[in-house]
Amino acid sequence: MTDLLRRTTLIVADAERAARFHESVFGWTRYLDTPFTLSGTQLAAGAAGDETRLIILKAADPVIGMLGLLEWTSPRRPAPDAKPPCIEPGRPIFVVAATDCAATIERARATGARIHCEPRPWSTTGADGATLTMLGASFFDPDGYFFEVNQRLP
Repeated sequence: MTDLLRRTTLIVADAERAARFHESVFGWTRYLDTPFTLSGTQLAAGAAGDETRLIILKAADPVIGMLGLLEWTSPRRPAPDAKPPCIEPGRPIFVVAATDCAATIERARATGARIHCEPRPWSTTGADGATLTMLGASFFDPDGYFFEVNQRLP
């Protein structure tokens, strides 16, 4: 049996703002939106009794590939550095398969994302050895997380 990676959860300053960003840029929808109190045991952050809000967004599949947005509501946590100069070890890279890379980047720009790379064609060797041609771009979301957006070209 192989374990599944179901979700990645990001700690964000404002879960509602982050959810609206990802909904408008990628078209993802809300799967769950709930407050909960931390037990102080399983999550390696916060303390027992901390109040949080978790919004989970889903793309095409309700089981895998979901994105969690976790906000501390009490006590409040300081906002992360939303303007990192680059990605470094310990910071994730999210790769999104877009149906229209240029449109995704324009939606990101309209919501205030910091565009790192405008859409540009590129190619790579796929897992089967065949050449894949892509249109790719990248940006930092308002919480400072890095997204690479790729559209497969014919």
